[in-house]
Amino acid sequence: MSRRVLTATAPVALIPVVLLLMSAPEAAGGQGAQVSSSADAKSKATTKPWIPPRTPWGHPDLQGVWDYRTITPLERPSALSGKEFLTDDEAAVFEREENRRQNRDLIDPAKGGLQYPPGGVVPYNEFWYDRGKSVVGTRRTSLIVDPPDGRLPPLTPEGKKRADAGAVEERETQLGRPRADSYEDRPLSERCILSAGTVPILPGPYNNNIEIIQTSGYVAILNEMIHEHRIVPLDARPHVSQNIRQWVGDSRGHWEGDTLVVDTTNFSPKVDFRGAGPRLHVVERFRRLAADTLQYEFTVDDPTIWTTPWTAVIPMQKSSELIYEYACHEGNFALKNILAGARALEKRPNR
Repeated sequence: MSRRVLTATAPVALIPVVLLLMSAPEAAGGQGAQVSSSADAKSKATTKPWIPPRTPWGHPDLQGVWDYRTITPLERPSALSGKEFLTDDEAAVFEREENRRQNRDLIDPAKGGLQYPPGGVVPYNEFWYDRGKSVVGTRRTSLIVDPPDGRLPPLTPEGKKRADAGAVEERETQLGRPRADSYEDRPLSERCILSAGTVPILPGPYNNNIEIIQTSGYVAILNEMIHEHRIVPLDARPHVSQNIRQWVGDSRGHWEGDTLVVDTTNFSPKVDFRGAGPRLHVVERFRRLAADTLQYEFTVDDPTIWTTPWTAVIPMQKSSELIYEYACHEGNFALKNILAGARALEKRPNR
């Protein structure tokens, strides 16, 4: 783990949290913002649009380190169905309750907790996590903006089959019975090959930063997590042949006005983004909205898994800090110990 540990998002709000949210005053507008007078409206109408700085060759300057940690969930909690935005008061309640709920130090192993079944293993303690403390600035109740209900679209029959198989494997892992016949059975992130939130970029437990570096013909995107990087050409060259598959896919970029559009295909069949496979197609859009805000939008399509494409938006904040090397396997004895433990369990009688 690198010196910087920055964090992620949480799945589903508990009923007490929802009750508290529902009791807070409702917003009149989408983000709880209102124009209090005609004077305010006139002032807003005459405000000049923000113009992003330019590189010496004329492209919008997106360079720097961008922080995307948030506790806003990818999917809208079912109890908030139909509610696209929180008011400021509701957001404060949500943040307080969600940070308490996700605190690993408060989990009773006998009772279980968020993502951990009773009797399972709670890896690490709260010290190692930095998932962020706040919802996104727009106060959205989900990162997903399309479908409009803020939920992932329905799974295809094949998608359901893969999801069920993944759920069984995940539960076995949480209960301390992970498949460990060889190192190849361990997930890519544990083997320090690829982070689950690299393409598309999604908040995780920590290290939620990217760094963007630009030249006139390329854009480089470095993920802090597992120091994965992409070098994206901007010269309209076609994607590589379909028989060439890569961990982070094959990315091609172009500019649409002030928005950088990155189209990625050719993912390795070993990549598992929420069950997606080789047909995974990701289109990302990066647009600088202010000096300290980069809007990141992505659309995911895999007709093998989902019945329709889906889109999410994450506002990223400018960071003045640096990204340091992610020394993933430095002093790491975990893989050896996992495999040794599996061999020991196999020798137990009546197992």
